[in-house]
Amino acid sequence: MSERALRGTRLVVTSYETDRGIDLAPRQAVEYACQNGHRFEMPFSVEAEIPQEWECKTCGAPALLVDGDGPEEKKLKPARTHWDMLMERRTRDELEEVLAERLAVLRSGAMNLAVHPRESGSSRKKSA
Repeated sequence: MSERALRGTRLVVTSYETDRGIDLAPRQAVEYACQNGHRFEMPFSVEAEIPQEWECKTCGAPALLVDGDGPEEKKLKPARTHWDMLMERRTRDELEEVLAERLAVLRSGAMNLAVHPRESGSSRKKSA
């Protein structure tokens, strides 16, 4: 019985509605041109904000709006180096004090270097 119920219909979603009596949103055609000489139009709603740049349909390169101002220059943050981040946390006097302490420890030879038991050759077990 269920096989007969499906006979004559497709399992794909199909709309049986028509476009009669439907008012589409007002549209405008906007023209773009890419650096390779391709020109194409894109439909946008009249109310939509028009982007200055769009991907070219033919080659995929960035295409600019014809009769447009061009894309806005983005403000780039200056690159922060390790030194810049260190100077945000400490003053130069504090850094000189820490450096003097570390140099004193190095020069005195009083650094406590712990040797891991596995690194010493006497405690290693040899496998057969």
